[in-house]
Amino acid sequence: MNTIAPFRITVCGIEELTDHRETGASHVLSILDPDWPVPEVFGSFGEHEKLELRFHDLIEEDVGRAPPQKEDVIRLLEFGRDLTAEPPEHAHLLVHCHAGISRSTASMALILAQSLPRLSARQVLQEVLRIRPKAWPNLRIIELGDALLSRQGEIIAAAIEIYRMQLETRPHLAEFMTIGGRSREVLLARSLGTT
Repeated sequence: MNTIAPFRITVCGIEELTDHRETGASHVLSILDPDWPVPEVFGSFGEHEKLELRFHDLIEEDVGRAPPQKEDVIRLLEFGRDLTAEPPEHAHLLVHCHAGISRSTASMALILAQSLPRLSARQVLQEVLRIRPKAWPNLRIIELGDALLSRQGEIIAAAIEIYRMQLETRPHLAEFMTIGGRSREVLLARSLGTT
């Protein structure tokens, strides 16, 4: 999809990867659960640069599970910085996680915020929502990235606004996210006046 970035961006879940085999992805950010096998479909992708990160879709520490860590966010920002520094002529970043909703959209938001530092975080997150309308960016990734990019909470605030907008149109997400251990995101959204 065309975007405000100096490269095309696609965000998807694992089940959608087969639809993107021939879209010419030059760079792939693959985010998987720690024990998940590498999707076989990548064997049918053309030549591309790839960063694989492995952590669970958590926003808090959880015994026996691996939430995203600062080192993971540093690596994804380095990957984005390399792409932005010298984007190939037909640069196309594909970012995926399991569902293409949380870890991938948070990662895309940080790569865009880093690539386009003059844009407000709100503009960046609105672009994320335009590219992936069901986006619900992982707050832990956003918090780590906001600090690393020295955005003083601006990216966090923009992500919370996305949660609020999502709850306005999809109120059932509040229960789903709360059951999934993401109640802090729901509470922050409600603090902005969701219904």
